[in-house]
Amino acid sequence: MVAKTLFGFEEILAKELRNLGAQKVEIGNRVVSFYGDLGFMYKANLCLRTAIKILKPIISKKVRNEKDLYDFVKNIHWEEYLSLEETFAIHATVNSTIFNHSQFISLKTKDAIVDRFREKTGKRPNVDLEYPDLSIDVHIQQDLCTVSLDSSGGSLHHRGYRTATNIAPINEVLAAGLLLLSGWDGQCDFLDPMCGSGTMAIEAAMIACNIPANLNRKEFAFEKWLDWDLDLFEKIEEASLNKVRDFHHSIIGVDKAPSAVRKAIINVENANLNDYIKIKEGDFFESTKEIEGPLHIVFNPPYGERLEIDEEKFYSQIGDTLKQNYPGTNAWLITSNMEALKHVGLRPSRKIKVFNGKLEAKLVKYEMYEGSKKAKFQN
Repeated sequence: MVAKTLFGFEEILAKELRNLGAQKVEIGNRVVSFYGDLGFMYKANLCLRTAIKILKPIISKKVRNEKDLYDFVKNIHWEEYLSLEETFAIHATVNSTIFNHSQFISLKTKDAIVDRFREKTGKRPNVDLEYPDLSIDVHIQQDLCTVSLDSSGGSLHHRGYRTATNIAPINEVLAAGLLLLSGWDGQCDFLDPMCGSGTMAIEAAMIACNIPANLNRKEFAFEKWLDWDLDLFEKIEEASLNKVRDFHHSIIGVDKAPSAVRKAIINVENANLNDYIKIKEGDFFESTKEIEGPLHIVFNPPYGERLEIDEEKFYSQIGDTLKQNYPGTNAWLITSNMEALKHVGLRPSRKIKVFNGKLEAKLVKYEMYEGSKKAKFQN
């Protein structure tokens, strides 16, 4: 199988897969390939935090032109995966000098599947781009064409808990990946000081408690497959829930916009995490650290892309607030605004390249010591 992910998350996705019990894990570019049985495919969809989709390849073959492609697809035994009463949809990606239009590839694939059914039965299954019974993925890398079944359906960042969103919500897979890159493991208190609709806090709680990432998701594509095994899925789900662990610290999300706070509270309720997350209204720049001991901060401040801010003032206030009011804290933030980052006025101890949508961004870490850094190392 193949798990798709975002740039920069390949290593942590591979680690997730190994921890779940995947075999022969290999890292690629925004993908990780692995081996597992039907039950593991269910488990990967249910539990992986940094995967966007889980694809199950059927067959690969070299194709040199559109006739090759058509013949190759038509010869696949589609009746084993799809009935006449069911609908299908095709998603194609192309990285080739021979073929250059993904839409054309989708069309030829559709024609081949339909023609096979027509020749064998005199009838054809219909296409449904919105809610297909079978999602087919076609990937062409130069002259190698791989046809896969998409076991996830909609992107796995659609966790199912987020019904209320703000202007610039962070993608759930991105949030989970940033948290894992930051080293968050639930062993101390957590704060998102600009929490928006609460995604970062919710993902932090799910990591801390080892709750399956997609437990609240409405459905997966494999539930419509001809070999769907409900009993097996329920066993996998129960075994995953048995690994949920206790969390003995606090997770707090703060936002100064009352509308954001209201939305975050709704989403926390949807995720059934009221016992672990506290959402409140407040201005980070007027706040101080409320607890003793270590604190882990991860947040997604406005970039100036979709929310207007005075960048220089805003980012310098971030630095001042962390430095003066948050001793004993590891603070991580993501931004695509490299110029604004200079105004924080603190030296980051780490910088990790990631993408927020199509925007290249940096996840940066600032270490706030109790007392001076020099005294820290002398001790």
